[in-house]
Amino acid sequence: MSAPDLYYEDVELGDDIGPVRRTVTDEQVAAFINLWREEAPSRFTDPEIAKGLGLAGTIVPGAMNMAMMSQLITCWSPTVTLKKLDVVFRQVVLHNTPIQIKGIVTDKDIVDGSPQLECDVFMENEEGTRMVIGKATVGLSSKA
Repeated sequence: MSAPDLYYEDVELGDDIGPVRRTVTDEQVAAFINLWREEAPSRFTDPEIAKGLGLAGTIVPGAMNMAMMSQLITCWSPTVTLKKLDVVFRQVVLHNTPIQIKGIVTDKDIVDGSPQLECDVFMENEEGTRMVIGKATVGLSSKA
């Protein structure tokens, strides 16, 4: 099912984006690492290396977390363009752990003649702890 077209006039401050629920598997991280060309084994793929670094288990790479947060915005509507995403990693994201990715519209403006939104985005665990937080700048079309 594809998302509906969304226009500047359709969006209000406080509108929710998502949530998207995911569980990142060992296989998905391995495929990402292969594309990313990261040296293996590492804290991303080897539980013993991860534990040796004081981690509870293998972790999802930061770039993969950012990709999932970007996907939340870009899948919101085909009329949406992600212009910028800044994130802060507050905690590691472990493999095979349910997460929720969501956002909220925090600002709406016309910048240099182009409609633009500011959105807060979050990646949370099942307990609601925000492991990754960020701010997205989003462009979208106007009906006019």
